[in-house]
Amino acid sequence: MNIQTWPPDAAISLPLDVMDALLPMHVHVDAEGKVRHAGPTFLKMVNDEELIGRDLMEVFKIKRPAGIETFDALVMEADERLSVVLRSAEHLPFRAVILPLPGMDGAVMNLSFGLSFARAVAEFSLTLTDFAVTDQTIELLYLNEAKASTTRLSEHLTTRLQDAHATAQAQARTDVLTGLSNRRAMDDELHHLMSNRNQHFTLMHLDLDLFKQVNDTHGHAAGDAVLAEIGRILDRELRRTDFPARIGGDEFLIALRPAQSRAVLSRIARRLITRIEAPIEVGDITVQISASIGIVSTTCYPRRPTIEQLMADVDEALYAAKRNGRGQFSVFEPG
Repeated sequence: MNIQTWPPDAAISLPLDVMDALLPMHVHVDAEGKVRHAGPTFLKMVNDEELIGRDLMEVFKIKRPAGIETFDALVMEADERLSVVLRSAEHLPFRAVILPLPGMDGAVMNLSFGLSFARAVAEFSLTLTDFAVTDQTIELLYLNEAKASTTRLSEHLTTRLQDAHATAQAQARTDVLTGLSNRRAMDDELHHLMSNRNQHFTLMHLDLDLFKQVNDTHGHAAGDAVLAEIGRILDRELRRTDFPARIGGDEFLIALRPAQSRAVLSRIARRLITRIEAPIEVGDITVQISASIGIVSTTCYPRRPTIEQLMADVDEALYAAKRNGRGQFSVFEPG
């Protein structure tokens, strides 16, 4: 290596504080490999332990080139890239270079962080002042932190978008007034149930009696309060496997999964009618309504019916219940 100076035979002697500022992670050793001086950042990393006077090879372990066990062998690798670790922290690798001083006056080894800089900064609580002003390590750290922050922000935004999408999907399938599913959700549920030909289910069509009088007498706000109460009743009285939905106005469809016997269906229908007929408090007034229910099960058909046929037959059962008076239910039977 051709080192040019001016004048050609000039030499530079640097005070220790200048060396510390330029090379805060250097180690100065004498001709026998004993530590004379170390930069402030390196001292911080070894926690100011009794470093001065120690053998350099007791402080460091040379990983690459392999097989270097003595100081003399280390100096033979002058100006070469070294990979070293502190014997007190072998999990943390450093890059290093060692250069002999003129006149057999020892050597200087300078250290830097490689890919382990982020871990080293965290482990040794290093700050901007621990690096030379020209060192790009801290800038890399900032870039690494910025990347991590961007990744966290992206993941957070993705989660929020997924949650917002799920919320929007749920809202699109929910009746705002009652909190039950809406017509769209019920249509999807019926298609799902019909696609499984081995699963039988029962469909109930519930229509409120005297509801129009509530709207006409007390206003639509009272009517809305009544519908909200009906939603709560259905939510309380039905099983979690059942699927109630408000399909419009004062009409509700309920899919009972699996299909129930006629005796069980009769008990469910009577219980629902009894709960709905209980007086409902709306502000300072009390209103009372009733319900008619039509019922049909897929088990009553010789072969799997279509959704259109089920809907037509459950409507026919509902009209039969209404013809019998308020608070009645009717079970459809083919023929």
